[in-house]
Amino acid sequence: MRFSSRSARQLALAAGLLGFASLTACNKDGGDFAKTKSGIEYKIFKKVGNSYERREIGAEGDPTYKDRIGKFLLGHMRYTTGKDSVLQNTRRDVGMPVPLPLQELKQKGAPDEALSLLQPGDSGVFRFQVDSLIKPKSGQPVPPFLRRGGNVVLMYVATTGKLIDQAEAQAMQPELQKRAMAAQMKQRMASPEFKKQMEEQKAAQAKALATPEAQAQFKKDDAVLQDYIKKNNLTMQKTASGIYYQVLKPGTGAKPTSGQTVSVNYSGTLLSGKEFDSSAKAGKPIDFPIGQGAVIPGWDEGIALLNKGSRAILLIPSPLAYGTRGAGADIPANSPLKFEVELVDVQ
Repeated sequence: MRFSSRSARQLALAAGLLGFASLTACNKDGGDFAKTKSGIEYKIFKKVGNSYERREIGAEGDPTYKDRIGKFLLGHMRYTTGKDSVLQNTRRDVGMPVPLPLQELKQKGAPDEALSLLQPGDSGVFRFQVDSLIKPKSGQPVPPFLRRGGNVVLMYVATTGKLIDQAEAQAMQPELQKRAMAAQMKQRMASPEFKKQMEEQKAAQAKALATPEAQAQFKKDDAVLQDYIKKNNLTMQKTASGIYYQVLKPGTGAKPTSGQTVSVNYSGTLLSGKEFDSSAKAGKPIDFPIGQGAVIPGWDEGIALLNKGSRAILLIPSPLAYGTRGAGADIPANSPLKFEVELVDVQ
């Protein structure tokens, strides 16, 4: 997920933030909505001390907006229906202010125009009639759940006092994407369908590992790994499943739990020492939800043994790696693997 251009505007249909309790109170007690020529109803507040005051906008909009085009506000946003059902919430989903692009207004009556009314540090409540908001963009009928929600969408925005440029917004993308992925995984894990899918996946994996062929391979690999450990003077612990691990540098953070998004630096080699992959090739850690089958079983188990900040060696028997299929030309079938890993972050 990216937060510049179109995706940023879509995420900008959200909000739940640091000042939203106050902003909600302002909405209730802040008088009637003003209205733009294009039909957006709005209330805009500037913070004065520990309270908010209404800021009035002229009929032609904010004349200072032309100086902000091409930059980004930083803020939290929330979209709700007219009956207060939350559609999207950046504080909940991302947990930090997101870049909100300020662009030339090609379409009046849309969220872009609403953002153009805000100056850095402002908070605002914007009310859109669903018919005018959706039909010009998609040509599709209004979804029934929005009809049931009063045919109105409210956008709450609370900005920081800072404007940033394109380069600064771009630099925020990796962290925003990681946080968004963690939020999506959390929501996905809450569904009964996903829980059923994971139970079936774990049952199938356990069945495959219990076959006579897999057990024979485990025994063969274990002998190979013990010999490797002895020849390389390693001091390793063994898990019940057959993974060997050695913590080179203990971390001080918590261990990840199933479903959390982890960031891992790594290099992977065959026992011969030939490297087949590393995060250095991508220039950044790999991010994935742990315990969800997004990586090989040996990683799901092995990374979960580490505290955030740890560096470690993992020796993984082939049934818990790429098994009888191998992985392309670099990893032959039935290959035990060595990984040097660093658990950089846990979300």
